[in-house]
Amino acid sequence: MDVTESIGGRSVSSLLVEIRSGKPLLRDEACELLRCNDDDLHELLASAREAKQRFKPNVVTYSPKVFIPLTNLCRDYCGYCTFRRDPGEPGAHTGAHTMTPDEVLEVARAGEKLGCTEALFSLGDKPELLFPEMRETLRRLGYKSTLHYLEAMCELVLRETALLPHPNPGLMSAEWISRLAAVSPSMGLMLETTNTSLLAPGAAHDNAPDKVPAKRLRTIEEAGKQNVPFTTGLLIGIGESLEDRIDTLLAIRQLHRRYGHIQEVIVQNFRAKPDIPMRDWPEPSRGEMLRMVAVARLLLPDVNLQAPPNLSSPYPELLDAGINDWGGISPLTPDFINPEKPWPHLEQLKLHTEAKGYILRRRLPIYPEFMPAVTARPGLLSQKVKASASQDGYSRRAA
Repeated sequence: MDVTESIGGRSVSSLLVEIRSGKPLLRDEACELLRCNDDDLHELLASAREAKQRFKPNVVTYSPKVFIPLTNLCRDYCGYCTFRRDPGEPGAHTGAHTMTPDEVLEVARAGEKLGCTEALFSLGDKPELLFPEMRETLRRLGYKSTLHYLEAMCELVLRETALLPHPNPGLMSAEWISRLAAVSPSMGLMLETTNTSLLAPGAAHDNAPDKVPAKRLRTIEEAGKQNVPFTTGLLIGIGESLEDRIDTLLAIRQLHRRYGHIQEVIVQNFRAKPDIPMRDWPEPSRGEMLRMVAVARLLLPDVNLQAPPNLSSPYPELLDAGINDWGGISPLTPDFINPEKPWPHLEQLKLHTEAKGYILRRRLPIYPEFMPAVTARPGLLSQKVKASASQDGYSRRAA
């Protein structure tokens, strides 16, 4: 785009001046900002940083966590995923394909000793519907479904450790959102995209029945109806257009405006890996990622915005685009979704964050402003959240 080219009759610079003064960013304008040239990128990033500072001045957060891959059996075959396995496939959990309660507790307790406060449960979506091996494992463990087992493991971690569970179980009914909300302060489901053409043969979501956008939006909306603090986000670079990226953010924004429950939006970039169908797929460029994060900040000025530091290099640049959170960082467990990309060392993360002029603070899996939604309900979960939180709603432990 030429510097003098206009967006709806205005230059990029004049549009950004209007946005900084409070004008809402429209869909077509957001799409054009994603296409802005390098001369305008600097001003786009400055506007995003300004919006971040208005939202949460001077502070950037992270959640010290352990990653608990409860099962990597999954009925979805996404073209970019290395996490999922079929029974007997190398890398599937040996024997039962699923972590036992003792294994779950062992990881959680080890994380507790290292000062972690979050137990991030990741698992395949409803694997028992496809694999008899999973049905047999659940029968042997004494549970009817993967979600019943997840519920029990969240409760186990909640009762036996100081960690707070944050489950990412895929699609959920209203009943299951309610049940899991009793044993976890927050939960998540990546919307990824609103583009239904990615379900087509050979596309990223071919043979992935749980990636239908309408079904994922329904889960996110149901969490809103129940006032459950929720994490979602988009995955860029899997075959969607720039317009699709904006439409995905707008769908999230619409739900947040209606229910006020979106505690965090993640902008995640596709990374190619040798063992996936999309191994030769081009990755989003550094410039694409910075533009996407900055426009996400302008579209969602009052929402916590995260981009994974282990998927970008150099990752401190993400702070220039308006994020206010680094996500879950583990001193113990790898990123099982992207195992080839290690977490940054916490001391380095702190130094890089401070070098950009921010204070790094530890948070719980639930953000401070969403604390009342959980602590208002009596019971063990409320007690545990209160015990973990500082007076201002962050983690009691310093960064």
